[in-house]
Amino acid sequence: MIRLGSLAGYAFSGPRLLGGWTPPARPGVYAVLYKPDPVTKPERYAVTYVGHADDLTAAGLPFAHPRAACWTRRAGSRWKVHVAYLEVPGGTRAHRESIAQELIAVYRPSCNEQQYDNAWRAEWIGEYSDAPNTAPLPPAPGKPHSGPQSR
Repeated sequence: MIRLGSLAGYAFSGPRLLGGWTPPARPGVYAVLYKPDPVTKPERYAVTYVGHADDLTAAGLPFAHPRAACWTRRAGSRWKVHVAYLEVPGGTRAHRESIAQELIAVYRPSCNEQQYDNAWRAEWIGEYSDAPNTAPLPPAPGKPHSGPQSR
């Protein structure tokens, strides 16, 4: 198991060597990985591609995928490319797509043609300034304020 995502929130199966992997006939999100420094940090992986599929067997894995040449170039050999995948029980295609976009925004994988920004922009949610509803609550009527209260 490898944990990926914001605050490492998704538990992916793997990583496994892509060349010997048979994808399951299920929907999922997948991450293509390689070891940037296999000698001194053999347990460290880098994400080079993230995708999702309604059926992982139809995604072109292991090496019939349109971006497979990029993965191989990045890793140095097809025998140095790894994969991890995530099944999203009850998740829809939109949910898998959202997870893939989040991972692309976090890792900025070099083999993904489409990149996403992981920061909020002011025009999306408006400028923030201290609003009146962010001040501390006043004491309840008839009770003096005694500072922070514990529950």
